[in-house]
Amino acid sequence: MSPDLSFIAAPMVNQSDFPFRRIAARYGATTVYTQMLSPERLIHDQEYLESHRRDLQYRIEESVSTVVQLCGNNAEEIVEAGRKIQDLCDSIGALLSISSFYLNLGCPQEVARDEHFGAYLLGQKDWPIVENIVSCMAQSFTVPVSTKIRLCQPSTKTVEFAERLQASGSSWITLHARTVSSRRRRQGAADLSEVKKLKESERLTIPVVSNGNVRVFDDLAKNLDYTGADGLMVGETLLGNPCLFSNDVLPDPVDISLEYLDICRLYPGVATLKTIQTHIRHFIDFQCTRRPWFKKLRVALNACTDLDDIEHLLRVKVPRWRGMTMKSAEEGSEHERDGIDLADSGVLWHLPPN
Repeated sequence: MSPDLSFIAAPMVNQSDFPFRRIAARYGATTVYTQMLSPERLIHDQEYLESHRRDLQYRIEESVSTVVQLCGNNAEEIVEAGRKIQDLCDSIGALLSISSFYLNLGCPQEVARDEHFGAYLLGQKDWPIVENIVSCMAQSFTVPVSTKIRLCQPSTKTVEFAERLQASGSSWITLHARTVSSRRRRQGAADLSEVKKLKESERLTIPVVSNGNVRVFDDLAKNLDYTGADGLMVGETLLGNPCLFSNDVLPDPVDISLEYLDICRLYPGVATLKTIQTHIRHFIDFQCTRRPWFKKLRVALNACTDLDDIEHLLRVKVPRWRGMTMKSAEEGSEHERDGIDLADSGVLWHLPPN
């Protein structure tokens, strides 16, 4: 089964857990990514390996593909690590819907700089290393290999680099059209004209996915119309609104938090308590960060020791802070969607580009 690249939930550090991938797929994501996995730890850390195998064993649905994301700069190590979870990829399009392995050449974080992987392999002197890695992955795995990149410097080299990745075996390319910075991941808006250039290259025949500048529902169509991309990848905006791909109506932050919590209960031990707390904070922060009770929520959320504590916080304390009875809390979603509550948040307009 070839992945449907229309709407992709991006790989995010400690936030691309199975419950989040499932809720993103429930609301329109056609392909979902795992977080960036360390090949070295997959090989040498049995607990780490078992944790991520457990995360990958569950099925979303056959129509939704899950992409395993690997990082690194050593081809042999990456291939060995991939084989540690290769058995999960054999059920492609069936039990697991695992569709591919993926090499992240877009990660700008300091660890990527220090260990020389991710976006720090975009320099021309490192292109042969990258081409060898992609080629080894493509020849070693039974599933497609894809790559994600940022803009090369100069940006005019980006098209050439993408063409070389295609020749090495990349099945599709995702471009986050910004240059790399470990300290400021989003220096200004993404330059979507660079994505458009990839699509206009006559020598580049594989699908191109656009990543960047999606903050609200209308941005999806605008991005695709302008770039001509084959699909869209969205990251941090999806953390606040996992329903982004399905419609332009924001979910009630408590409702979506409880829905995510229900999935976590169905799959115990897959997401850590810290990961769950962070997701809940993102859901509520996205719309309510300016509310006078939001700081109180953060403190109370951090103090929760299990899922029951979090559920009590969401069902009892938050509605009280919002000035709702339990009955009005159930109706609050409808009122907020009508714009009564959203006008105060302003968060949609001051969030940085995705």
